[in-house]
Amino acid sequence: MNITSDKERNRIVKKLQILGTGCPKCKMLAVAVEDAAKAMGIEYEIEKVTDINEIMKFGVMMTPALAVDGEVKVLGKVPDIEILKDMLG
Repeated sequence: MNITSDKERNRIVKKLQILGTGCPKCKMLAVAVEDAAKAMGIEYEIEKVTDINEIMKFGVMMTPALAVDGEVKVLGKVPDIEILKDMLG
């Protein structure tokens, strides 16, 4: 018998996708997003999407970009950590 607590059952893991080809700003965005998520204490999974065709499926034409749970939140910049926290919350 597998017993799961209410906390585990209600656990929400945010899917954070960094869209970019690996440029310096893309790397900065990845670090900033991870720092914001850790500061908030949320559970998250980061995926780096580097394939240009996959990036374009999001409708993104400027990188770096951030998608939170599949929704694009940032295009072409690395926002301040406080702004990122608002986007993740």
